[in-house]
Amino acid sequence: MTHPESKVDVLIVGAGASAAAFAWSIADTKMNILCLEQGDWTKPSDYPSTRMNWESDNAANANPNYRRNEADYPINCDDSPISIANYNGVGGGTILFAGHFPRFHPSDFKVRSLDDVAEDWPIDYDLLDPYYRTNDEMMGVAGLAGDPAYPPKEPTMPPVPMGRSGEVVARGYNKLGWHWWPSDIAIATQTYDGRDRCINLGACGSGCAQGAKASTDVTYWPHAIRNGVRLKTWCRVKEITTGVDGSATGVTYFDREGNEHHQEAEMVVLACNGIGTPRILLNSASRQHPDGLANSSGLVGRNLMFHPYASIEGVFDEALDGARGPHKNLISQEFYETDSSRGFVRGFSFEMQRGYGPVGTAMRGMFSGRVPRGAGHHAAYAKLSERIVGLVAVCEDLPELHNRVTLDPTLTDAHGIPAAKIEYTLSGNSRKMLRFAVERGEEALQAAGAVDIIRSELVPNAGWHNMGTARMGTDPQASVVNDWGRTHDVKNLFVIDGSVFVTSAAVNPTRTIQAIALYVADMIKRKLSDATLFD
Repeated sequence: MTHPESKVDVLIVGAGASAAAFAWSIADTKMNILCLEQGDWTKPSDYPSTRMNWESDNAANANPNYRRNEADYPINCDDSPISIANYNGVGGGTILFAGHFPRFHPSDFKVRSLDDVAEDWPIDYDLLDPYYRTNDEMMGVAGLAGDPAYPPKEPTMPPVPMGRSGEVVARGYNKLGWHWWPSDIAIATQTYDGRDRCINLGACGSGCAQGAKASTDVTYWPHAIRNGVRLKTWCRVKEITTGVDGSATGVTYFDREGNEHHQEAEMVVLACNGIGTPRILLNSASRQHPDGLANSSGLVGRNLMFHPYASIEGVFDEALDGARGPHKNLISQEFYETDSSRGFVRGFSFEMQRGYGPVGTAMRGMFSGRVPRGAGHHAAYAKLSERIVGLVAVCEDLPELHNRVTLDPTLTDAHGIPAAKIEYTLSGNSRKMLRFAVERGEEALQAAGAVDIIRSELVPNAGWHNMGTARMGTDPQASVVNDWGRTHDVKNLFVIDGSVFVTSAAVNPTRTIQAIALYVADMIKRKLSDATLFD
């Protein structure tokens, strides 16, 4: 094993949404900061949207088990109805995310107090609000002020145009008297911080070749690197090493050629998402930490939460936008909070979903039995082409101990590191919520004038949002990290990704993940100034 360079002050593992925000903020300290990323930078010219076959390009498949890029690691999802979706590389999941960028609601931080389920967070919306605002400035958020579902917040750019698809969905909501609002979206609608505006390529989910989407490789990372942070790619971290006192001493990692190295650090910060972070912690077991690092509570990997997704699509007689434009530009939170008459606790958001490109439309029609093979194919396809618009219900998932990430006993990655194994069961509460959401989605699309409805009560490949596997709290026996991201067991080890979430809310988590990362960085800077960081 080699020691490639001298000890660093701060070692960040992962280069996605949380790592980029944290690195940019902590750079103010002028410490020696190094980030290790197991993937590489992605060239915009390599995105599928630059090619004619963009819809069928497997390089942008959200599932690493299918994508199998060199940087990916396998994830055993055999015991879960929802498969993991992630991306390994600079920018992490923001490379492939749709840019839908809502905040958590104030109520999301206190569901135990409000609804007697799960646990309250040790932090709240008001504490995170200034970090939300800083993050909005750095990422660039298109939206419209005045949404009655939230406290006041000001977007940095005008909203994404609704388009024909948005107008149709809004028509249905208006007939029913439901809440709706133009979505906050991390996509530039005007030139912003060196990025050009959106030109409606429509392939947001496979990487934005225009650079309008706020993936962190084009937002935070250029600023962090200019401020002195170093980012090394093709460094696959195996484990966090510890000293005789049980503190973190650095990490062991493999380079692209398979050589093993040890990087020493005064402080280690994990930013590997709700799957990768518990995987590394569990694989870092030692004599001082026999059950995995930072796991005296036994909660590392437990309380895994997804957002179970339902999909409800309407087929219309009128021509719509197809896949042209950002995927999601309208949100309804009519059913966000608990209403006991519905038979379940908590709730969901409806996000508008644009239609598909030609291949996606044909496949959707064939899989649903609406487009035959052979004779009649073209006529049936014509009834769907640019005439589909949908809703996805993003359902809040409650934390449950039996839903967890463990180490697979036999499956490994290319360097022999144990793969993550997912054990997840959809709760009765989630099943009731999904059924209710499908019924309400049908109602909204029918009110909008849909002539046919395509339903999916559970989208099986929608495991983008993985949260809760190293939860935040004040009680070391009931949580993994404290209220500012430091692990209870190891004073120089921090977690800043979605693993720290106490509850999942019913909105996409990236904006909140980044706000928390900025908050943790700020707390570290404050405690450095008064020499209490490791107390």
